[in-house]
Amino acid sequence: MDPHSPSRICSNAALQEQIHCPSVAVADFYNTMGRQIWLGNTLLLVSAAMAAIMVGIGGYGRRYQHHRFTRSIFLGANILFLPFISYVVSTLSDNSNDYADSHNDGTTLAAVCDSILHPCMVITCAFLVQIAAINTTSVVAIDSREGRRLRPPPELLLKGIWTFYLGASITNKRFFRGLFRFSPSENHEPFTLVCSKIMFAPFALMCAKIWFKCYSFQKARKSFALGCNPSLVFGYMQQLPQLERSRRGGLAAGEEALPPPLLVMGEDSRKVEKQPWGYVFSDSWTPPIDSVGLVTLDTVWQLEKMLPTSKPRPKDLCLSFALFKLLRCRFARYDLTNVCSRGRKFFWNLLLKDDEHDRVFRVIADELSFLNDYYYSSLPVTYSKCWLPILSIFVSLLTIGYCVVAAHFIVAFAVQVHMEKQGRNQIQCEFWCTKLQAVSEPRNKRFGSMYFDVIPEFLLLVLVLISEVRDVSSYICSNWTKVTLICCSVKSAALEHSLGMQKWMVCLLLQCRWKIVNHWDETIGQCSVLALHPTARTTLFGHLRRLFHLPDKKTKVKLPTAVKVCIMDALRSAASSNGCHLGNGRTSLHRSQVGKSFLWACNGKSTSDIILTWHIATCILEVRHPLPISDKNKIAATHLSRYCAYLMTWSPELLPDEVAWCKDLYETVKEDAARVLATRAMTGPSTPEAEYHDLVQLLSEGSRHLVLKNGVWLGEQLVGLDEGGETAWAITAGFWAEMILFIAPSNNLKGHKKAIARGGELITLLWALLFHAGIVSKPGQTSSAATSDSDGGV
Repeated sequence: MDPHSPSRICSNAALQEQIHCPSVAVADFYNTMGRQIWLGNTLLLVSAAMAAIMVGIGGYGRRYQHHRFTRSIFLGANILFLPFISYVVSTLSDNSNDYADSHNDGTTLAAVCDSILHPCMVITCAFLVQIAAINTTSVVAIDSREGRRLRPPPELLLKGIWTFYLGASITNKRFFRGLFRFSPSENHEPFTLVCSKIMFAPFALMCAKIWFKCYSFQKARKSFALGCNPSLVFGYMQQLPQLERSRRGGLAAGEEALPPPLLVMGEDSRKVEKQPWGYVFSDSWTPPIDSVGLVTLDTVWQLEKMLPTSKPRPKDLCLSFALFKLLRCRFARYDLTNVCSRGRKFFWNLLLKDDEHDRVFRVIADELSFLNDYYYSSLPVTYSKCWLPILSIFVSLLTIGYCVVAAHFIVAFAVQVHMEKQGRNQIQCEFWCTKLQAVSEPRNKRFGSMYFDVIPEFLLLVLVLISEVRDVSSYICSNWTKVTLICCSVKSAALEHSLGMQKWMVCLLLQCRWKIVNHWDETIGQCSVLALHPTARTTLFGHLRRLFHLPDKKTKVKLPTAVKVCIMDALRSAASSNGCHLGNGRTSLHRSQVGKSFLWACNGKSTSDIILTWHIATCILEVRHPLPISDKNKIAATHLSRYCAYLMTWSPELLPDEVAWCKDLYETVKEDAARVLATRAMTGPSTPEAEYHDLVQLLSEGSRHLVLKNGVWLGEQLVGLDEGGETAWAITAGFWAEMILFIAPSNNLKGHKKAIARGGELITLLWALLFHAGIVSKPGQTSSAATSDSDGGV
């Protein structure tokens, strides 16, 4: 019993006189404690919301984390968390809620307040939020030429230590000492012992996670398979032609169809030495099939029959991984255009095969997924050692176990408290009044609701549980794990070991797919400068879009197969003539006598002018010939037309023209078209022919911008080719397929890296595809003419 409690003061009844507390003093006490409790509960709920933001944006919306608005929310939640939780914790110590207040009549109201569960819940919440922050923090070990490494943030450990200190300082009498006891005692009841373990166990898990990230980063940074890989791959590619010539005097019969021995995995198993152009293997080169650790692409091809048959095929996944390493060299600004001609020849052979469009797009999409993982997640650094992924999964399983046990304890306690009405509050206070030698009878008052502790705690446990399950699933379903197991199977097959269990595991994991680890969802954006069917009223978002100069409204559609086929046909046509010369649509028009009459539409001031001219013409052609919907040329032409318009307003940095010029031209033409179409009479259903004539007449008479006028004139010419529109759609599809290939090569590494962070774009996929085919710049540009963006931090 506290020596200053009223029971001690009232022990000598002869010297004391009972009084009553003034109602004003009691009301002030209730209001003061009520405000303090509600402020603490508000901040506790805000902390839980911050954890939800960090888990949601950092884990499940990784592509949205790189948007400016969501990134600001994410950083703000991280920064504000510690001040919030520090204030809440400062109100929880044994004496922080004691109260004393004197009034004008000489009466003093004093109170002693106590809480059992509330401090335990708040400290646990603080640790859980920090675990969520660790799970969503990316650690990236890259070459210095690729950009800035992302080290494990030291503030994570400092926040954990500070929270541990707060918890130990305010609960040392009840909980901290009970942390090291396992049997009840006079001062430590069973409830206190359990609460002690639940409160401080997350600190141990948090330290284990921070140590794991630091260790993985240091190993990956020095690894030639990860951090130093671009310099080793570049040196190896320089060395490769000489090594292949010395290999048994040249290629053996049947090896021409094999891919070049590109590096797949196992670079750390060989000794390397530094050369002026990069790192090379120092030991004598031997056929990869005889190597114990190193796995190359031709080895996977040779042993394909010994690997499990599944989709995606193991050799295609290894091809994506090998190409990913070459693409990292591009981001590190190494010039690979004059090396490995055999590799480009092999890739061209893959591109030129009929009915392989889905396979080619899947290979490049997997390659970009590897790149997305490496630059924007902590997953790849754990593969610097074979046991690190297993350790990471083990720590995650421990955390999952803790969340389940803690949730069970909270639910059981909530049920018990619900049955006993006396324990439903957060703080219990005993207060009394004194005046001279007189002391009032002590009274009890309870503040707050237990559910403000239980509900945020339970939600945080669920969020951490979800993030841990996501981490475990990402390891199991990751393409990195699949490639690792495939390479282990290749090495075992090369050494003629049994593949029974390994083959079964590889086959099982290859079938494992999860949307969270698939980055590009094969969708493309669609926009149009011609609002042919405007809404009756302008929405609030439309006004905000114009006020803040936001990009045009977009829609996302699934990439049709017809678009893939059309692009691959254009690439094959370019390969068969003019030494794979990609024009701005002129080459496709030159292939027919009819198409030559449209060459004037490819002579615009800029690429943006040409895109908008053909986009307007395509929209007009679609009005005149809306059917049949199954026409492959129409599907390809309309989707690529709207996608190029989408790029002009949403990703102009990926186009050849200046960003400001591109966006201003799009907005100017769109405003001109909107002004003209605003006078369009809204009539009932009409025939496509009548609608076409009304549209052309309206735009021809009312348009002011030259691009809009040229688009209308081009549309009229296309419509006049034939009655059914088959020829017009064939010409338009050929133009758009060549145009998208023409604008894809770029030295804007920074722009494409940002596009990969957002989940990927079709133009970025084509950019990577053309890079592997040896096309890294547009006609007239040198491959080494990097823009200022590529020299910046990528």
